[in-house]
Amino acid sequence: MKFRNLTILAAAAAAAAGLGACAANDGAHSAMSTPVGPGSASVSSPAGANFSAADVEFAQGMIPHHKQAVEMADIALSPAVEAGAKVRNLAMKIKAAQDPEIQTMTGWLTTWGQPMQMDTGAGHAMSSMDGMMSDSEMNTLHALKGAEFDAMWIKMMIRHHEGAIAMAQKVKANGSTPGVLALADQIISAQQGEIAEMKSLQGS
Repeated sequence: MKFRNLTILAAAAAAAAGLGACAANDGAHSAMSTPVGPGSASVSSPAGANFSAADVEFAQGMIPHHKQAVEMADIALSPAVEAGAKVRNLAMKIKAAQDPEIQTMTGWLTTWGQPMQMDTGAGHAMSSMDGMMSDSEMNTLHALKGAEFDAMWIKMMIRHHEGAIAMAQKVKANGSTPGVLALADQIISAQQGEIAEMKSLQGS
């Protein structure tokens, strides 16, 4: 009897162990087969995770384009050039708008795992982008003062803005992510307004 009881107890223990192992395996299988949510699989971005070559090209081109506009704004804000009050006010507005946009686009490229600069070997020279000023033009601007500075700065910034608008319109036609398209709309709207303001200064 004692031997029979021990056999029964051993069988019961083995069965319990087997059930526990099955439960553990089922739990592990469930954990492994649980679908991963889209948010946990990738880093979210205001521009979205699914980006196109046009989105990347826009950000890579618009960052240096904006940086030159900010540089031109900084020149106008330097006391050395003796810019007029209206030009200085416009320069502050441009700088305040475009500095954050540079940070936004830099963040997109980082999230997308893309280089900050486009491949200049593929025929994408920075100086050839719409509205970009040459080194010679920037040096000339630095050398001017007062009314002469204001006139050249306005003329250059209008051309620069027109280039940015053309780039924004291009990505609106070919881009894919909502954040990029929204920024393109923002650039078009803001810079068209600033062009109108600068043209009014030319006539004053």
